[in-house]
Amino acid sequence: MAHTIQHSIPTSYKITTGKPTAFSRFINWCEGQEKNRFVWLGLALAGHGCALTPITLFAIILSGNFIFFWIMAIVAMMTALVTNLAAMPTKYTIPAFLLSIVMDLAIIISCLAMGFNLNAAM
Repeated sequence: MAHTIQHSIPTSYKITTGKPTAFSRFINWCEGQEKNRFVWLGLALAGHGCALTPITLFAIILSGNFIFFWIMAIVAMMTALVTNLAAMPTKYTIPAFLLSIVMDLAIIISCLAMGFNLNAAM
């Protein structure tokens, strides 16, 4: 007859490393911003959707309408939009919002580096 031996295995582990990293402190700060989630929602939708994205699209149009920049601008806006509309915690929405801002700024800097051509916009 076979016997089953059940060992007690702890289900959670806590690893202690000394000093918390900058990323872990940032994520902890984001979790603490849960009480201000509607402020972050408004900032992401209104600030990014009504100000930064149109500026980015304007820069794309003036630099020659490259399709790669259009795709990147749409992905940046959708990153901020989808995470907020899915009602995800601020632990995810704030980093996604900051990533989308970085993407838009990188697009604008790339368009400035290529130069604006008013004839290309027509």
